[in-house]
Order: sequence, then structure tokens, then C-alpha cells
Amino acid sequence: MIHAYSELYLNDAQNHLANAIDYAVNDCGIDADRFARLFVQSRVARQFETGNPATVSGKSGEELVTQIVARLMPGEQLPKPRFSEERTPEYWAGWALAYYQWYTAKRFKDIFTRIPLSEIIGMYPVFHEMDLTNFVESMERRYHSVVLETKLKSIREARGLSQAELAEQSGVKKRMIQLYEQKVNDIDKAQAQTLYKLSRTLGCGIEDLLEHPEESKDD
Repeated sequence: MIHAYSELYLNDAQNHLANAIDYAVNDCGIDADRFARLFVQSRVARQFETGNPATVSGKSGEELVTQIVARLMPGEQLPKPRFSEERTPEYWAGWALAYYQWYTAKRFKDIFTRIPLSEIIGMYPVFHEMDLTNFVESMERRYHSVVLETKLKSIREARGLSQAELAEQSGVKKRMIQLYEQKVNDIDKAQAQTLYKLSRTLGCGIEDLLEHPEESKDD
């Protein structure tokens, strides 16, 4: 299996993400799932995913949280971290999560979409004394058991349109819409004309229909 980055940085990544989540939740009082969203939005998650040494090795957990909050919650005053010899469930969750992301090379955004950080923290009583392979196996079962709706389907239903109505109004064939919503065809690879017709009819941006807009932009 190809891992996310060199194992040389794994120990630092685990310790720093563990400290970051522990500090954010227990010292700063930030809701765990909210912090997960901030973590992804700030791009710090992306730097962890690639094993950027300046992030995974060069910054403490407190510094990571400070960086994230300064960018997305400007003006927010953060407290000093409280020292404790006990390892909290939040600390364990960050430590185990960093390993899982490294081991599977999944994006944090995709992990949190299927398994919220609060649920990972809730796995502590069962898994914290087990080998990490047990945690990874459980995470993989949970991850692959979740079937996510496509953004196209979510937006279409929010607009109160059936597939047939969207097809008629947009000029995109109903069968094509079905294939995109069933993930048989990858909407990120759809023709620009098709995406334009759908987005115009649904009153949204083209990027709102893409499953991985950042990757499409990189391409």
C-alpha cells in the first residue's frame, strides 16, 4: 500500500495533530466537529495530507490551532494550554486519526464527511488500548459503509426538481443525470457545456456540482 507521505514524519504528525485537537476542544472550547471543519478549510489539513515538514514537524499543536483560528476566526483570543499528564480522548483521536490518514492516504475532508471527528473521539473507550490496526480496520468499515449523495442530487432535490424536470429544463438527458447521481459517470469529468446547462438551471455555480472541485482546479 502507498502511504500518504514518508513514515519519517508520522510520529510528529500524530503527536502534533493529537495536541491540536486536545487543545482546541478542551482548552479553547471549540466543538470537535466545528474544529474539523476549520482544520479542512484552513488548508492545514492539506499540508498534513502531504506530510509537509514545516507543518507536521515544525509546529506544535497549539501553534497549529493558533494558525487556523487566526485565519478563520480573526480576533478570537485563545487561552494558554493547560498541562496534564493524562491523555484525553481528544488527544487519542488526533493521534489515531493522523495514523489512519497516513496509512490510507485519504483526504481529511472525505474522512470527516463520512465519520465526524466527534464519532472518532467516541471510539476511544473501545479502541484506545488496542493496536492501531484494529482502529484502522473499524474506520475502513465505517468509511466504506457510508453511501454519500452526489452534490448534483442534493442541489436538485433542494430545488424541488425531479430528474425528468431537470432534464427538460436544462436540455441534459435524464439518463445522463441518473448516471451522474449514481456515480456511474464522474461529473467532475463532464463536458463544460453539460455543467453549464445544469448549473444554470439549478441556479448554482459549476464548482457546486463537482465532487472534488479542488482536484479539478489542480488539473
